[in-house]
Amino acid sequence: MTYLLSKPIFLIFTAALAYAIATAGIKMASNVISPSALVLITIGFTLATLAEVVLLRQASLGVIYIAIITAETLMVLTLAAMLGEGLTTKQLLGATFVLAGIFIVGE
Repeated sequence: MTYLLSKPIFLIFTAALAYAIATAGIKMASNVISPSALVLITIGFTLATLAEVVLLRQASLGVIYIAIITAETLMVLTLAAMLGEGLTTKQLLGATFVLAGIFIVGE
């Protein structure tokens, strides 16, 4: 496990997945606030915070922030599609810009 915690890519995807979990809880709570929604929100934000604390000891904030947002964007858009929420052209264009941002900043 220590080996994985030293890998920025693992931490980026961990933070992104944790934010996606929190987002799923927030989506659940938008209909009715339930204990399961609150658990997802709490676990998601706690795990994301821990992953980012470790990650920011190893890498630049600017690059890491965009990498997490990119990974999270892909996960949340996938979740939205799985939940049957359609994506507009505007949303797809926005996601494309987020993805382009990681390539621009990552170089």
